[in-house]
Amino acid sequence: MVLPVINELCRKVLAGDRAGVARAISLVENDNPGSLDLLRTLYQNTGKAYRIGITGPPGAGKSTITNKLAKRYREEGRSVGIIAVDPTSPFTGGALLGDRVRMTDVELDQGVFIRSMASRGSLGGLSKKAKEAADILDAAGMDVVLFETVGVGQSELDIVRAADTTVVVLVPESGDSIQAMKAGLMEIADFFVVNKSDRAGAEQAVMAIKTVLNFKSHEGGWQPDVLQAVASEGKGIAEIIALISAHRSYLETTHLLEQNRTRRLTDRIRELVAERLHVEFWTDQRRSLLEGMLVNLIARKETPYDVVERLIKNALS
Repeated sequence: MVLPVINELCRKVLAGDRAGVARAISLVENDNPGSLDLLRTLYQNTGKAYRIGITGPPGAGKSTITNKLAKRYREEGRSVGIIAVDPTSPFTGGALLGDRVRMTDVELDQGVFIRSMASRGSLGGLSKKAKEAADILDAAGMDVVLFETVGVGQSELDIVRAADTTVVVLVPESGDSIQAMKAGLMEIADFFVVNKSDRAGAEQAVMAIKTVLNFKSHEGGWQPDVLQAVASEGKGIAEIIALISAHRSYLETTHLLEQNRTRRLTDRIRELVAERLHVEFWTDQRRSLLEGMLVNLIARKETPYDVVERLIKNALS
């Protein structure tokens, strides 16, 4: 049975109440009682927002681009939710809020909701609850949800499991085009933005990325492009918006948008099952059982595979 307080919170979220949205995200982020009931109730009202991922290495200007995109979408009359994933504070476990400080153009706009979320040790560039937060913003009526990743450089690949369009932001002078190839960002980018392109080496960076892209095969008919921008001056933002729109039209025309969202839902179910099994598997009794096996394991009388086998048999018995 859903508690009345959760029903009331859901009502506020669906009405677009900002305080209600903030409270709902906090409830889910902290795994507080009632969070699953909240998500279950809101789920039928999701699926309308277009989700855009902004990723890339630290210092590439992701926050500035996110800020400028939100401002441009607001000029078009669209409401925008921003999930900015910050590094976790070593003192509080919370987000450091650096990205939010930089989004000065839209922070006071009532049509923009900004939420900084702590990465909390997640190596995928997103907070573990970022997708759930996006669902809440979606249910609250946001037309566009922007994910900005933590910017760890080589482990941001789970953005593709959350976003409909993924934009990889690079800068010219630090060899980021090669860094992107190593990190696997080439595989997830729907297009690239070489930001701060007023600096030396911008043209060479664009050519390097395009050269690599020409050697790679791409599913369907979409060929990732490379744009140049100076986001701090607003240059290139209109072109980024236009390419996001073109990519969305391509996905809708080819029915890939629905297919991709279905695949992401399947992946999400698997993630949730794995999390649930992990929690339910490691009971106090099995933790003690594992500790009792460590002596033989360290003495090489048993292998890790034998221990796993015994633990699983215990769980299934």
